[in-house]
Amino acid sequence: MTGFADVFARRARLPHNRGMAGLSLPLRIGLRYARTRFSSWLSLAGVAVGVAALIAVLSVMNGLEGDLRSRLLSMGAQGTVLADGPQDAVGWAALEQRLRGAGLPLLGVAPFIEQQALLSRGPEMTGAMVRGIDPARESAVSDIGGALVEGRLDSLQAGQDRIVLGVALADRLGVRLGDSVTALVPGGSGALDLTPQLRTFTVAAIFEVRVADHDAGLALVHLADAYALVGGEGEARPSGLRLRFQDPLAVPTYRAQLERAAGPGFRVRDWAEDNATYFRAIRLEKVMVTSILLLVIGIAAFNIVAMLVMVVRAKRTDIAILRTLGLTPQGVMQVFVVQGLVIGWVGAALGVILGLLLAFNVGTIVVFLETTFQFHVFDPSLFYESAIPSDPHLIDVVAIAGAAFVLTLLATIYPARQAAATPPAVALRYE
Repeated sequence: MTGFADVFARRARLPHNRGMAGLSLPLRIGLRYARTRFSSWLSLAGVAVGVAALIAVLSVMNGLEGDLRSRLLSMGAQGTVLADGPQDAVGWAALEQRLRGAGLPLLGVAPFIEQQALLSRGPEMTGAMVRGIDPARESAVSDIGGALVEGRLDSLQAGQDRIVLGVALADRLGVRLGDSVTALVPGGSGALDLTPQLRTFTVAAIFEVRVADHDAGLALVHLADAYALVGGEGEARPSGLRLRFQDPLAVPTYRAQLERAAGPGFRVRDWAEDNATYFRAIRLEKVMVTSILLLVIGIAAFNIVAMLVMVVRAKRTDIAILRTLGLTPQGVMQVFVVQGLVIGWVGAALGVILGLLLAFNVGTIVVFLETTFQFHVFDPSLFYESAIPSDPHLIDVVAIAGAAFVLTLLATIYPARQAAATPPAVALRYE
């Protein structure tokens, strides 16, 4: 009598193993075969590799998403309130007071005007968004101060016709500090006035935030100069208010409160709506990558099924002997369920440890690989971001480990039921 029956016999006649004292017979058998079969170790390694790869890749994608979000919000508004009707009658100061009194965690409010324009310098011409700002209040809603690579923001003064360009936009136009740029916008001050407005600005500063939409398509001027550019006369009237909050991720949840505080005649936008295309693409990529890498764990689960089926077929005689000695069909099922669960638990745990080690050290690992093999993961000449950020999320780690454990648990059901259904008389007929 060998194998399963030998374990049963030793349990009946000898003291318990030190590490398994007090455990039931099916549990002892399952643990023994989970740790002694080479195929079990291969299946465990498959689960661990799948879990580790999924955690590391999702952490990198979370890091890239967070880095992109912070760069977009460095110059873009977290929230925007715009007037639906004629702006001449809008009480912007009263609106700002209502927003500040709405009980929201507002850090800053600043007026602005935005207008699509055609910028030219000699034969070079390109489209851009010209944004009129109040330099004294802009730092409350953006990080423009830290993004400047040349010049100063306070050089924007009303009536001086000065402009701040993104670094890529300045390179495209071939201008540096002190050069002149002509801005052309369609239409005049009247609704039916289609006379283009021309105005010449002097480059006063250049910024870089490493986002193509900003560096290559955004120009800043003083609020009063922007109002004059679109044909306005007299005191500058903004087209809206830009808002900054303590927690950017919570801004979409504030939308209803902002709409109530603003009242009728205003519409509210948030950064998630303004940049929906970016983050929709990232979410789609995360879903696709997760689905593909889950196949690695699925393959490991199929390996567990194949391994347990082979064990059942190889040990039919031992199973039959155990059945004749009193082990119930439920006990036989427990043997193989325990073996699969051990592989799932240990594999998922090792995968989580390895995945987190990779996620927290991905930058160091990538630098080492780039230095050793003389290549770039992200070529600095082609990409704004050459480093690889990583941001492991607890909910992702728990979900991945849970999915791996569930898959391995499901993989044990068919072999366990097949083993429990083995008729002892048929298995022992030729023994």
